[in-house]
Amino acid sequence: MLAAGVDGCRGGWVVATDEFVVVAPTFRDVLGVVGDGVVAIDIPIGLPEAGSRACDVAARRAIGPRRSSVFPAPVRRALSWAAWPEASGMSKQAFNLLPKIREVDDVMTPALQARVCEAHPELSLATLAGRPMAHPKRTAAGVAERMAALGLSAVPRVPGAGIDDVLDAYAVLWTAKRVQRADERRLGDGAVDAKGLRMEIVV
Repeated sequence: MLAAGVDGCRGGWVVATDEFVVVAPTFRDVLGVVGDGVVAIDIPIGLPEAGSRACDVAARRAIGPRRSSVFPAPVRRALSWAAWPEASGMSKQAFNLLPKIREVDDVMTPALQARVCEAHPELSLATLAGRPMAHPKRTAAGVAERMAALGLSAVPRVPGAGIDDVLDAYAVLWTAKRVQRADERRLGDGAVDAKGLRMEIVV
């Protein structure tokens, strides 16, 4: 059974497996590429009605110096926002992720969550390496550090995706393979959202 790590990119979604790396234009296309395989994706799954998700708090705590890479998941009502309401407290970066979050939320069901899980690249890398990454991912040092942690001698160049996107997809692929082996750890407090989706980050 295929395992895939998925990250958003300018061309849609970059999908990394042990066999290939491709860009799929939509999340539905991602599922078509992976078939019945396990998917770990760097996007919030399960959205709160208010407040913060316990899994986001736990992930930020776990990765220390890279904590700013974990954006708080938006509240569910934010999916309908067409413009950024500055007074909402949501960062502009998080607001810009809403189309991707909406795309995944439109497809996700509790049944599909049995094989499609939320993961976070920096949490995966910190667990794999035994420590948080020391350098930002878009720097030369950060790229080299992540390649070494993942055991990559080269990063595939894929039209529509940056090197950092591909490395993030490989990082959460590592988590997808842990899910396949039933060796994963799940951050969160067991809460489910209004759609019945578990609010958790898997590593």
